[in-house]
Amino acid sequence: MLLLLAASLTLLSSAYASEVAGAWYAGWHATNGYPLSDVSWDKYNTMYYSFATTTSDVNSISLEGSDGSLLPAFVSEAHAHGVQAHIAIGGWGGSIYFSSDLTTAKNRTAFVKTVIDFVEQYDLDGVNFDWEYPNKQGIGCNIVNSDNTANFLFFLQELREDCSNLTISAAVSVTPFRDSNGNPSTDVSAFAEVLDYIAIMDYDVWGSWSSAVGPNAPLNDSCANSSEQQGSAVSAVKAWSNAGMPVDQIVLGVASYGHSYSVKPSDAFVSGTKTLAAYPAFNSSNQPVGDAWDSTGSVDSCGNYQGSGGTFNFWGLVDGGFLNSEGTTAQGIYYRFDSCSQTPYVYNETSEVMISYDNAESFTAKGTFIKNTGLLGYAMWQTGGDYNNILVDAINSAV
Repeated sequence: MLLLLAASLTLLSSAYASEVAGAWYAGWHATNGYPLSDVSWDKYNTMYYSFATTTSDVNSISLEGSDGSLLPAFVSEAHAHGVQAHIAIGGWGGSIYFSSDLTTAKNRTAFVKTVIDFVEQYDLDGVNFDWEYPNKQGIGCNIVNSDNTANFLFFLQELREDCSNLTISAAVSVTPFRDSNGNPSTDVSAFAEVLDYIAIMDYDVWGSWSSAVGPNAPLNDSCANSSEQQGSAVSAVKAWSNAGMPVDQIVLGVASYGHSYSVKPSDAFVSGTKTLAAYPAFNSSNQPVGDAWDSTGSVDSCGNYQGSGGTFNFWGLVDGGFLNSEGTTAQGIYYRFDSCSQTPYVYNETSEVMISYDNAESFTAKGTFIKNTGLLGYAMWQTGGDYNNILVDAINSAV
């Protein structure tokens, strides 16, 4: 039995080392639209349960708000299908106490124990740290200090020393971790020695906070005007690899959702035509509500009220009549595919709603980029956002 187990683990490790086909699973949707029984486990080899969050107690991480009671079943289902079960710690609303948890050597050692105890309790295969962001304010009330990146490295080095067989990854921005001066680090090679890989979150590049309608998850922006170069997969991989992260330790984060904008027809179309314009102006005071999973308004982790996010998952675009069941443009909807960013846009002239998103064509382009660049693989936020596996099948076929 031990020999069979060892052989199985060797095969799993070998397959995993060559490629990551991953996705995050949002625990809060387990009883709200996407139960574990809906997961297409055979499409992936890695799944990240989201989110465990930092707390004010360095000896504790929390699953509150993510249906923590489901985590054992998640791990059991993943293992039954030969999929590695990871926990994602942090996220947009769960990174508040990373800084204080790692600020001293004593705290770092305590937090290492907290993470290890959590991993052992739930029989997890890996940990994905999603700190948004070291030495950069994220949600608005995160504890931040100039030593965040250095302390994060010290913590990871200690964790790696204590857990040589644990898969350790980090979900990161399109630019390297900020140094003590607040600038993108020019040398992250030490992180490459302790992390199995990073997952670049190449999404939320453009949104309701932007000056115009732009691509949520651009593959490329080097072909765009300088004012439209806000970050992309191409520039992110270049920045991280130039700073010392090997390309075969980079996973590309891809998005199964898009952002909505309120755009007048006079701005949506090229003058005198029905061709959708690139980077049109939008009404920032009128955020269109997204799909059924979009919040219509809630209080965030900082205690501040936030209105609708305007998020449309891929299935939500079908549900909302923008796309048909094949994942292509529905009748009466205008469509544009931007050849530079390799991302699509749809527009309903009646409701004046424009959405930048990703489809099978853009996922195929990203899969081809992953293959040609020699990246380790992809990780999709989130598996529940797809529709009939259209997106994951596209990227798997290309990779």
